[in-house]
Amino acid sequence: MAAVTPSQFLIRSSPHNSLPSLIGFRRTHLGLEPKLVARGIGWKSCERRRGRKEYVTKKAAERGWVVRCTAEGMEKGMLMRGRAGEPKITVPERFKVVTLLALVMCLCNADRVVMSVAIVPLAAEHGWSNSFLGIVQSSFLWGYVFSSVIGGVLVDRYGGKKVMACGVALWSLATLLTPWAATHSTLSLLAVRAFFGLAEGVALPAMSTLVSRWFPINERASAVGISMAGFHLGNVTGLLVTPIVISSIGISGPFVLFTSLGLLWLTMWGYGATSDPRESHLISQSELRLIQAGKTESSVRNGKFLPLRLLLSKLPTWAIIFANITNNWGYFVLLSWMPVYFKSVFDINLKQAAWFSAAPWGMMAISGYIAGVVSDYLIKAGYPLTLVRKIMQSIGFIGPGVSLLCLNHAKTPVAAAMFLTAALSLSSFSQAGFLLNMQDIAPEYAGFLHGISNSAGTLAAIVSTIGTGYFVQWLGSFQAFLTVTALLYFATTIFWNAFATGERVFL
Repeated sequence: MAAVTPSQFLIRSSPHNSLPSLIGFRRTHLGLEPKLVARGIGWKSCERRRGRKEYVTKKAAERGWVVRCTAEGMEKGMLMRGRAGEPKITVPERFKVVTLLALVMCLCNADRVVMSVAIVPLAAEHGWSNSFLGIVQSSFLWGYVFSSVIGGVLVDRYGGKKVMACGVALWSLATLLTPWAATHSTLSLLAVRAFFGLAEGVALPAMSTLVSRWFPINERASAVGISMAGFHLGNVTGLLVTPIVISSIGISGPFVLFTSLGLLWLTMWGYGATSDPRESHLISQSELRLIQAGKTESSVRNGKFLPLRLLLSKLPTWAIIFANITNNWGYFVLLSWMPVYFKSVFDINLKQAAWFSAAPWGMMAISGYIAGVVSDYLIKAGYPLTLVRKIMQSIGFIGPGVSLLCLNHAKTPVAAAMFLTAALSLSSFSQAGFLLNMQDIAPEYAGFLHGISNSAGTLAAIVSTIGTGYFVQWLGSFQAFLTVTALLYFATTIFWNAFATGERVFL
């Protein structure tokens, strides 16, 4: 029986064979077994391949089994024993990166939502009208519309780590200054909120690009689902925590709290992430090989810019742009106006409105992850990428459209919360549709494409956020604007299925 002493064993089998679970290990000074015991298999021969030792049995070779001795680590996390015998699990680095992304996306949205809740007591204190509330809510988007394109270009050029860190530092500063600006003057408030949007505009392009760098294509939908689950949970966090902190400390309390969390996240990000897995000193070689093998495109940042005319000359680009416009239109209407909706339509207090508004966002986080898992499963099962993207996006638009039409007929806050939950939960399937499709058609320019489409979507969000306020003040209800939003969902679904593709368009 041949003794094997390297610290770890990487066992690879052919698709038609699996290694029996009859291999025993005995502990060495590293906590692993020095010998392989395989019943029914004779371990007799060994050879050198490509400069490293590989111990291959004659029978195992015939069956397609290779037992490689390596110190690189098991890919999915390997159960090891420490010196004292305690189990220790090695977590792949890409899982750590996506966890940090989920946390920062949670913080990103929580910082936005603080103002959606705090604006209710601020409006009562300063006597603001519904139309002016729409202007204040949309001021965030004034800066956001410009930084989306700039942020996308910067991410493609310098990588996601630096751009994301700068964005978090700047928007945390703007969050801290918001309550001071609100008491100083309306002009100061609008300027600070615009600066806040300018800083947050880099978050989504950076997240999208980092996921494409760190995950193989058949894991990206799940990774985006996890990241965006954090994004949606930020709504829940902001909606639930803000009223409690305001009632306990005052209006400035939640702004200071979330600023502190932003600074805490920056300390973890500086140590625990890189823009590309090849730049990481912590990743194992086996995990790096898995990531690289699962990509269909180069992840090298070539520093070149895609001509805007060429980008806009392709119909798949417009499919993504129109999808982003529709998604942002509906998303920001619900994000900005739901607390006001529940208070004005059903006459419930701020804390109750926050709870009814938060429930749908919590379900959206769960359904977004489910959408990612389903999308990855369909891709692994061999379904065409274009078909998968079209299915996910169709669910993400038809579902919310029908739900918003039903919302017009809700008679109780519970019924309204159920329809909103359905609308937002189904809209999260868009994460596995147009949001991932940017990496499909333009992998080397995805940040730039994301910035262009997100800027168009932001303009739509400005119109919808301000328009809701004027519609409500003019007609006295939310019904008309919810109907317009539903029709927009249906029209964009038709355009998407006609022109979207999962094939690479820009080389």
